[in-house]
Amino acid sequence: SDVDEFMGRTGNDDTSQVLKQLDESHTKYRFMEQNLMQKKRRLKKQIPDIETSIDVLKLVKHKRVNHLISFLDNKEETETQFMLSDQVYMKSTIPATDKVCLWLGANVMLEYTIQEAEQLLKKNFETANKNLQQIDTDLDFLRDQITTTEVNMARVYNWDVKKRQSLKSSTGAVATTAATSA
Repeated sequence: SDVDEFMGRTGNDDTSQVLKQLDESHTKYRFMEQNLMQKKRRLKKQIPDIETSIDVLKLVKHKRVNHLISFLDNKEETETQFMLSDQVYMKSTIPATDKVCLWLGANVMLEYTIQEAEQLLKKNFETANKNLQQIDTDLDFLRDQITTTEVNMARVYNWDVKKRQSLKSSTGAVATTAATSA
């Protein structure tokens, strides 16, 4: 069988050593799977935030265009609410502007023109979606590897059990033959 051939290869003399190597591979695959799942959760949370930022930029851009068209309108400001933390919002008045500040993370905020900010956010959105697709592909591959490793561990273990049973029965048969002869 395939297991006989595999166990007959150089370096696969000891079943417990082979099972240990397979278990180490299995542990590595599970660890990589956990890391990818964390990245996936972060991206799934980040993508809606980017979409919201793009929508806000569109609103600011629209308000700016409307303001330029109807310059006689005295209302140059937009009232809105912004989130301070989960479930906590504060009212704010935003003056008409052609610049916005984007929170880049790691305590970094930079000022951009509306067009630059929109380009950056769209690029980030595309990158996040590509990364999410790549993570899904990697997770599929890892799940296949985990399943294959688990099956291989079971097959090697069962092979070893059968081998020990056949050795036990053949030594038992030899002992029975020797006892009968005496």
